[in-house]
Amino acid sequence: MSTHRIQVGQEVRELPIINVGAVSVALLNLLGDTMLTEAAADELVAKMPKDIDTLVTPEVKAVPLAHAISVRTGIPYIVARKTEKPYMVGALKKEVLSITTGKPQLLVIDGADISRLKGKRIGIVDDVVSTGGTLNSLKDLLERDIGGNVIATMVVFTEGDERNDIISLGHLPLYPAEAGK
Repeated sequence: MSTHRIQVGQEVRELPIINVGAVSVALLNLLGDTMLTEAAADELVAKMPKDIDTLVTPEVKAVPLAHAISVRTGIPYIVARKTEKPYMVGALKKEVLSITTGKPQLLVIDGADISRLKGKRIGIVDDVVSTGGTLNSLKDLLERDIGGNVIATMVVFTEGDERNDIISLGHLPLYPAEAGK
């Protein structure tokens, strides 16, 4: 299997290159990789704006990163779930198409969290931003539907086209679909 080498702080990983439809990607998975998550949190905290009130992260792979950043800064975080749960009351949701799933998903903010976001300066935390589909839907949900103000997006890596509107620790290329076979 082909791999792509990354380094975050002192942590080095060989990411597997996998097919996700028409392209292949270097798959970053923070779940269970405590040392890489901690290194990424250290580096992102050093780059993040100081005036963020609340962090928001899409479920699921970036949740440990948002948690680690929250521990370091004392800024609370909220998880945008991918399914509406029975306990949610007054939830707001937005449909999104992510490059890694290839099918429509939901982003759901529990109604109980809306007051923690309305009028707040929000920092979005994610693992990788590629096409921006998830990011754009989440920003729309937070700003237009809830009334928050997204002032920063912080990710471990951008992917595909280079972006200067996102705080990141590096960039991952996209590969032809055959590269991940």
